[in-house]
Amino acid sequence: MNFRPSPDEEPEINLIPLIDVLLMALIFLIVTTSFSTESQLRIRLPEASAEVKENLPSLRVTIDAKGQYYIADQQLLNATPEVLRSALMRAAGGNKDPVVVINADAKTPHEAVIRVMDTARRLGFTHLTFATQQPSGPAARE
Repeated sequence: MNFRPSPDEEPEINLIPLIDVLLMALIFLIVTTSFSTESQLRIRLPEASAEVKENLPSLRVTIDAKGQYYIADQQLLNATPEVLRSALMRAAGGNKDPVVVINADAKTPHEAVIRVMDTARRLGFTHLTFATQQPSGPAARE
């Protein structure tokens, strides 16, 4: 028995199974990939015609319509007063009395706004303001 290939035959590489495996791997990756989108917090501010022209250091607290807190664009996972207090102190840094700017959505629960105001008062922050937008429509021109 002669098990050796004859010298005139060259080894052959079959590419079809390789292409099938690569195609299946590509399909698997496409199906299982989750695409993340960057989302931005959207709040609708209440309208007012007053303007604040102070250049003091500010500490921005955003509250969305569901009552979720965001301090410097970082969401607080827990809405307890202790967590809010520590986050405000951390965001204030070394500033003893920053201007606390509350960006509250027009549909924000009243309790959420009062909680920020009370926490700021307990920390000794005496400068507090609310972010608003200019009124639009015919009443804005008066």
